[in-house]
Amino acid sequence: MAVGNDIGEGGGRVDWLMKTSGGLDSSAALGRSAQTRRRTRRWREMGAAFVGVAITAATATAMPPSLRVNGNHLETDRGETVRLQGVNIPGLEWDPAGDHLQPTLEAALGPWHARVIRLPLSQDTWFGYFRGGHSTERRDANRQLVDRVVRTIADKDAYVLLDLHWSDGGVWGQNVGQHALPDDHSLRFWEDVAGRFANNPAVFFDLYNEPHDVSWELWRNGGMVEERNQDPARGLKLTYHSPGMQALVNTVRSAGARNVVVAGGLNWAYDLRGILQGHALTDLPGRGIVYATHLYPWKKDWDSNVTLVMAKYAVFVGEVGTKPWKTGEPAHENVYTESWAPQVMAYLETHQLSWTAWSFHPGASPCLINGWDYTPTAYWGSYVKEALAKAAAGAGKGPPSPRP
Repeated sequence: MAVGNDIGEGGGRVDWLMKTSGGLDSSAALGRSAQTRRRTRRWREMGAAFVGVAITAATATAMPPSLRVNGNHLETDRGETVRLQGVNIPGLEWDPAGDHLQPTLEAALGPWHARVIRLPLSQDTWFGYFRGGHSTERRDANRQLVDRVVRTIADKDAYVLLDLHWSDGGVWGQNVGQHALPDDHSLRFWEDVAGRFANNPAVFFDLYNEPHDVSWELWRNGGMVEERNQDPARGLKLTYHSPGMQALVNTVRSAGARNVVVAGGLNWAYDLRGILQGHALTDLPGRGIVYATHLYPWKKDWDSNVTLVMAKYAVFVGEVGTKPWKTGEPAHENVYTESWAPQVMAYLETHQLSWTAWSFHPGASPCLINGWDYTPTAYWGSYVKEALAKAAAGAGKGPPSPRP
C-alpha cells in the first residue's frame, strides 16, 4: 500500500555462511559475475553496528532455517511445515535513512513477537536517487543500512521479505512511487539485491509490491505499459516498458540466488485467479515461488480471488489491514466495520496462511500502532498483536509435523 497516496538440506544456509564468515569462496561454483563477487567481498568486509550488535563472522551463524516451497506451503529442508506471521515496516521506500527504524525493529521482533518482517524498498534510493538528486554516498549508506536490518532480523531467528515497493517508470529519480508494473530499472535492482543477499536463509525476494490495471499476459511476460497519471505537471499518462514478472524471477536466479521469491497478483496484488489460468511463473532452479495477495476491506470475494489458488500454490498475505474511514480519503475505502478485523484474522487462521500486517508505522495507514511508543491501535493493532503472541506461545511446543 502506498503511504498517503539442490544443494540439498540446508544448502542455501551453508552458501550464505561461507560468504559472511570469509570461508570458502562459493562465487565461482554459482557461476557469478565479477561484479557479484565484488558485492560478496564487500559484505564480508562489513563491520557496522546496528542496535548495539556488531556484525562479524562470530555472529554470522545466527540464522533461521532455510525454507523452500513444497506444493502449497513453506517448509524446512527436513520437511517441517512453517507458517510465518509478522508485520510490514515501511519507511525505507520514501527515505533512504528509514523512519525510527532501530526502535521499530526492536519492538516488532521483541514485545510484538513478529517472526517475519516485510521491508518496503525503492529502486531509486537503492541506486542513490532521492528528491531530485543523486549521491553515491547516500546509495552506499542505504545499502549498508539494509544489510544491517537483514542481519538484525536473522539474529532474532526471523525472516525478511525485501519488497520492491516503489519504482520510477523507467526514468531515474522521477515518477517515484507505486506503478502498474516494474520497469526495466527493476531488473538492475534485482540483479544487485539478489546478488547481495543470494542464498541468505533469512531473506525472501518480494518482486513488486502491487501490480494493477494490466492483463495477466503483460503481468507475466512484459511489454509496453500505459498508465493513468493524475499529475498534470507530468502529463496525463505515463508510458514505459515492463520486463514482466517472469523476467524478474530469471534475473534473481541468474544472480545465483535460490531464495524463495514472492510474486503479487493483479488488482493491487489481490487477485490471484490468473495463476490458475496458465500464468504461473516458472522457477528453475530455485527454492520456489509464493504468490502474494493483499487483503483490505474493499477487496471482495476472497474465495474466488484467493482461496481457490491455495489448493495448488503457496499463498502469502503480504499486506492486510483495516481502519476507520476519514473524510477526504478515497471513497471506495469507506467500508469499515468493527467485524472485519476478527473476520480476516479468522480467515488467516482457518487457512493457516503466512502474513505480514500493514503497517508497523503510525503514519502509514492502516496503522498497527498509535505512535512511537508502539501501543496497538484498537481497531487493528490489538488483533494483530494478540495473534502474534499466540503464535509465539505455540512455537514453544515443538516443531510442526512433516506434511506427507
